[in-house]
Amino acid sequence: MAGQVERPPKLIDVARWLWIASACVGMLRFVAQLFDREMLVEEVRRQNPAMGQDQIDAGVNGGVLFGLLIATAVLIAYTRFANAMARGRNWARILLTVLGGASVAFGLFRLGAWGSGAAAALGVEMRPVDLAVTFVTTALDASAIVLMYRVPSHFRKRVTVDSAFLRS
Repeated sequence: MAGQVERPPKLIDVARWLWIASACVGMLRFVAQLFDREMLVEEVRRQNPAMGQDQIDAGVNGGVLFGLLIATAVLIAYTRFANAMARGRNWARILLTVLGGASVAFGLFRLGAWGSGAAAALGVEMRPVDLAVTFVTTALDASAIVLMYRVPSHFRKRVTVDSAFLRS
């Protein structure tokens, strides 16, 4: 049949959704930090004590808008890369491996710094929510990397994945 859609292997499909879930969790943490307006105002005031309140408010508003645009762009990029990987594109698998490897390394570094007390000794505050999100995204990324390489034959041929989902 000409319009028949070939489904990717189950492990590849799970890896795709793990990448998307990891990006969503990371974006939610970032957005939650953006909406902590008091912390942002304090940080701007600490860095530029000569600024007036109107300038601080304008800077914080611009920073929040820019942050939301960046978070949305990252979420869309991860979704597109994960979908390309599910369609059998090896370049997407390699790119996700590099990005995910960096994310796992950074997450393990953060968790190690917290666990050893090095973060507290340097005056870095790590809230429980940040630690939980770091643990979750590190686990999701590591799992997705492993699952992508469990079915290497999938990347030797190009397949069509649920094209209605990809257009939305």
